[in-house]
Amino acid sequence: MNNMELIKIKWEKRDYEEFRKKLYELQDENYKNFCKKIIKDDSIIGIRIPILRKISKEISKGNYESFLKISNPICYEEKMLYGLVICNIEKYSLDIFNYIDEYILKINNWSLCDTFCISLKIVKKYKTEFFEYILKNIKINNDWIKRFCFVLLLNYYIEKKYIKVIFELCNKYNTNEYYVEMAIAWLITECFIKEEKITTKFLKENKLGLNINKKILKKINESNKINKEKYNFIRKEIIR
Repeated sequence: MNNMELIKIKWEKRDYEEFRKKLYELQDENYKNFCKKIIKDDSIIGIRIPILRKISKEISKGNYESFLKISNPICYEEKMLYGLVICNIEKYSLDIFNYIDEYILKINNWSLCDTFCISLKIVKKYKTEFFEYILKNIKINNDWIKRFCFVLLLNYYIEKKYIKVIFELCNKYNTNEYYVEMAIAWLITECFIKEEKITTKFLKENKLGLNINKKILKKINESNKINKEKYNFIRKEIIR
């Protein structure tokens, strides 16, 4: 960011206020208009994700704890940066779950959810600990937190060790809310790609309901990793 040092020993309130103003200097009006159509968030400034990632990495080289503490995200980009700074944390401690707890309460669209999940690479090293975290949070009566849990499962847990539990969670915690259903449909499609046999069995027996099964079928049809023969089999024999 022009004329602002992001690697700080400590972030103060005045630093964050200056930082917020500087974000608006990075606005791309065309990108803003595009994002508002697909994300539907009126707070969007219009800053591309690669730029936000670069900013978050600079912040993370300094005292990122004080940045997270002093932050009071209002706009979409501020929330995204808050999440990306968390995703840059490499050292595992229980503090990371406290940070994530704060972030997931700020999620109010699919982009904040999915970008965060994709970027949270520390999950790969601590899958058992994060799986317990998912099991705890998926019970919360908040559709965005449920989507967060399903998208984490999608990105890091589609393997034999977890797949039966994934199916149980899909059956149990589907809320019939659009963005939760779409996350489940995406998750089941990826399960079908990676574990076809057991996923086919699940599709025959699932308790998700017709609406979400139609979404799963649509996702399977859209996937370039699933051939038309398999799609037609699912359409004619399983999801009808």
